[in-house]
Amino acid sequence: MGTATSRKIAKVADTYEVMEGAGVLVRRALPSREISYEDVDPFLLLDFATMHPDDPAFPDHPHRGFEIITYILSGSANHTDSFGNRAEIRAGGAQRITAGKGMAHGEGLGGDRSEAILALQLWINLEKAQKSVEPDYQTLEPEDVPVIAKDGATVKVIVGDDSPMKLLTPTMYLDVTVDPGGEFTRSIPSEFQGFAFVIEGAGLFGKEATRASTGQLVVLGSGENFHAAADGDDPVRFILLAGQPHREPVLWRGPFVD
Repeated sequence: MGTATSRKIAKVADTYEVMEGAGVLVRRALPSREISYEDVDPFLLLDFATMHPDDPAFPDHPHRGFEIITYILSGSANHTDSFGNRAEIRAGGAQRITAGKGMAHGEGLGGDRSEAILALQLWINLEKAQKSVEPDYQTLEPEDVPVIAKDGATVKVIVGDDSPMKLLTPTMYLDVTVDPGGEFTRSIPSEFQGFAFVIEGAGLFGKEATRASTGQLVVLGSGENFHAAADGDDPVRFILLAGQPHREPVLWRGPFVD
């Protein structure tokens, strides 16, 4: 048996601001101006949104051809869709939408308006053979998120391991905080692609201890074991996304991906 190799970092990319919904300013990590979809396949989009109590919502709009995970970091958000699903997603919880052959949904502020909503929305492509599946919806409650603490790192498992949230594409989605002096190591299948997105602080990532800070995207290179540590006297918090690439052409049609 061979020894697992350490993951390299292919690139560190910056994010940029775009206007979405009825006028919400979001920071966009994917699609990137600096990296190609082929480097992060199957991940299509990642937005980091801050919504205040007087901000407009995201009115009903359609999607097709991919899955969506919305992860709430603070505050709460509500969800409605064309299949009758109604839910409030609380801080630390998430929702999964399988748009499949098509559905419409709306998003807005939840009942807790004591603080701004901080949320990450991720789009995961579906392989061509699954793009016409029936739409589906799932809510992940904060208390159902597995938490692992080890070696100065705390990991919340949004997708993977014992998390009840399931995707059609094999995917790992972790919310990781590494304290100063701690370390995080995770085995990732060598065929998986993905990235880390730094939510807060600065960290050293991968085999060469590549530095990245708040709002930057760290693209995974080749290897298996992924390493991360805090850079400095403060913790670093990031999400780690890795998934099975589809290696199929992607045709964007706004909210539809064929």
